[in-house]
Amino acid sequence: MNKYLNGMLSGLMATVALSLMMFAKDAMGVMPQLDVIKMLSSMIGMTQFLLVGWMAHFLIGTVVWGILFSLLVPHLPGSTYMRIGISFGVLAWSLMMVVVMPMAGAGLFGLNLTPMAPIATLVLHVIYGAVLGLVYGIDADKSVKATLNSPGQTW
Repeated sequence: MNKYLNGMLSGLMATVALSLMMFAKDAMGVMPQLDVIKMLSSMIGMTQFLLVGWMAHFLIGTVVWGILFSLLVPHLPGSTYMRIGISFGVLAWSLMMVVVMPMAGAGLFGLNLTPMAPIATLVLHVIYGAVLGLVYGIDADKSVKATLNSPGQTW
């Protein structure tokens, strides 16, 4: 599979995992003030349309982060795809904390929402990154094995 398609598929799976964690957080009533979907909808200027926030969430997680991950894999620290994915998740979290949160009015590291915002979002991004790396590694490992087993190769 093309590395960009692999990145987007991996980003989609990681975004689904992240979204399930967000649903669980909401269902338990944990940190209701940390509502990323509402924040994204608001940043787009469509606060009353949460579907727009969900669409942005999936677009960013699947396309933007997925393709960026596929480009950065060789340059990120980690000895396994999962560890590389976690490194990427921490990088994405850092950008969210210093760019997106202030733009959304949540302050640096989202501290205007709650003191727990940086920790909760870090955990979510680490999970996102782990899933991203694991799924990406499945196809990447297949590609390496296919290359090693292709006719005419002498290893």
